[in-house]
Amino acid sequence: MQLLVFIIIYPLLWIISILPFRLLYIFSDFVYFIVYHIIGYRKKTVRENLLIAFPHLSDKERLDIEKKSFHHLCDMFLEMIKTISITDKQIEERFTYSNLEVYKDLEKKGKSITLLVSHYASYEWVISMNKKISHKGYGIYKQIKNPYFDKLVKKIRSRFKAYLITTKETKKTIAKNYKNEVLGVYGFASDQTPRWSDNMYWHTFFGQTTAIHYGAESLAKEFDMNMIYMKVRKVKRGYYEASFEVLTEDVKSVPNYKISEDFMSRVEKQIIEAPEYYLWTHKRWKHKKYD
Repeated sequence: MQLLVFIIIYPLLWIISILPFRLLYIFSDFVYFIVYHIIGYRKKTVRENLLIAFPHLSDKERLDIEKKSFHHLCDMFLEMIKTISITDKQIEERFTYSNLEVYKDLEKKGKSITLLVSHYASYEWVISMNKKISHKGYGIYKQIKNPYFDKLVKKIRSRFKAYLITTKETKKTIAKNYKNEVLGVYGFASDQTPRWSDNMYWHTFFGQTTAIHYGAESLAKEFDMNMIYMKVRKVKRGYYEASFEVLTEDVKSVPNYKISEDFMSRVEKQIIEAPEYYLWTHKRWKHKKYD
């Protein structure tokens, strides 16, 4: 059955991927109408999140952010499909780096690097970075249940020298590379809700006591990796610019959880600047802390 689903859907994805960008975004407007106005995909979740994050805004202001965020969500989903056939030239024109030298200077320190990104603007086209760097690039992702689509996603990423590893494979891969002195950069999208556990770390995010991921920081400390934050902004429709901010070059000297807190603070600041480009469909505050 999974193979049948793949056989049926893949040709449709391929057709979408070869659309010129102008037609791709016209199609995105149509998808937005279906997703937002007809299906109402996770509209309740988005409204709850926006009310928590921006209680000081009027209903009209939050509704404006909501609609823009769904427009962006549809754009990003189709851009992800476009990656199937996108050319090197196209992705280089549409995903640029303002200060790549900051990252490259960190590579010269001779250590592996933990790269933290958020679910903001375009986190899909970050893969283009791998053709510009020296370290071997790894992206940590959640494995797709359909093995055929999972294989497809890995194949697409490999075009840009990006290697996907599941959350379960992460520590094992880092440990192996550390032992064999293979320098890597490991991309973590660590801004959303971790799985529930009794030892979760809590931090203030948009004025709420919020469970946050600290696994990237923990691994960086264990394997002595430097840490950097990639901030991506949307320049205009279909165009993004990334910049780098070093979080630490001496991870073991920083108190536990401080880097994770710093990362979340930077994410919050960027969201406030333009909240419509954040992934609000995720249940960010589904866990509550009880004393």
